[in-house]
Amino acid sequence: MGLLTAACAAYASLAAWLWLTLAQGMFWRTDVRLPPRTAPARWPSVAIVVPARDEAEVLPRSLPSLIAQDYPGEAEVILVDDGSTDGTGALARLLAREHPGLPLTVTSPGDPAPGWTGKLWALRHGIALARTAPATEPDYLLLTDADIAHEPDSLRELVAAATSADLDLVSQMARLRVAGLWERLVVPAFVYFFAQLYPFRWINRPTARTAAAAGGCVLLRTDAAVRAGVPDVIRQAVIDDVSLARAVQRSGGRIWLGLAERVDSVRPYPVLGDLWRMVSRSAYAQLRHQPLLLAGTVAGLALVYLVPPAALLAGLATGHPAIAGAGGLAWLLMAGTYLPMLRYYGQPAALAPLLPFTALLYLLMTVDSAVQHYRGRGAAWKGRTYARPSDA
Repeated sequence: MGLLTAACAAYASLAAWLWLTLAQGMFWRTDVRLPPRTAPARWPSVAIVVPARDEAEVLPRSLPSLIAQDYPGEAEVILVDDGSTDGTGALARLLAREHPGLPLTVTSPGDPAPGWTGKLWALRHGIALARTAPATEPDYLLLTDADIAHEPDSLRELVAAATSADLDLVSQMARLRVAGLWERLVVPAFVYFFAQLYPFRWINRPTARTAAAAGGCVLLRTDAAVRAGVPDVIRQAVIDDVSLARAVQRSGGRIWLGLAERVDSVRPYPVLGDLWRMVSRSAYAQLRHQPLLLAGTVAGLALVYLVPPAALLAGLATGHPAIAGAGGLAWLLMAGTYLPMLRYYGQPAALAPLLPFTALLYLLMTVDSAVQHYRGRGAAWKGRTYARPSDA
């Protein structure tokens, strides 16, 4: 019975990898970059809205890059200080004086209203200010995080892509920092897993049903935001970027998501604990706080990522080449599909066979996310803990 179970698991894992490799939107390819674009006849106006809570550590490397945007049209930066205790607002004003460029407004909305996450409450305040402060409201909103640095032509290229393809939402997944050992093991896999869940090619189809965005960099047509009712309609969302994209898509908007070339995260994750908190704070929310979905996810991760090396080793140890071959081929497909992401992040190919170990870490992070939720500490971030939407 044990041998039969091992064989079934090995063949099921191999079948899963054949499906993922060939039929899951070519998720493993990293060539989905901004679509072809030309400069518009008239450059639309843009308000850049930056929610920030205790971001004094990273702001000197990110905010100047926004102020220095080389944009031919009218643009402004609005930094929304979300109850910071580290002088984020004062530092932003100082950086604006030291780095002249786009005009900067620093504002604070106060504590979030009941039923709102802090980030979305800050975005609501910033968007409202952008729409009422100037004589005419901006044509586009660039929603970007306080730890995201942009190359000088980033805004220009985003707007050109949106206007050329008539897109309501253009989002780029910022290139996360990869420096230390744990960042090398965990960060590329984070983007790889995200693309596996939300294949970019599926999202970018004109008739797409799959929707997702990367919250660090979202260019959103103002009319589309109003039509979709965001951020109010997603005010309780912990995974706000995916919820935003779904709201825009449901309202008839066209969305696009790809990997960044001019947008980088400057936030360091030097130890495993930092990365653990980044993943676990929202993992169970991604599963809609459903124990059955958690169980299915754990079983799926085990089958897809842990069975291949286990089957290979078990097959070799017990003299069953068919089991070893199925496990080895599944592991080879896994590593092969991971290589493009490692190249995108400039990491050595030797890390590809270690993906099962990283997947085990993600499995444990997901379980820990559920445990923290039931202990009343789920979705905790920078001193705030958010209830599941039905309890908010």
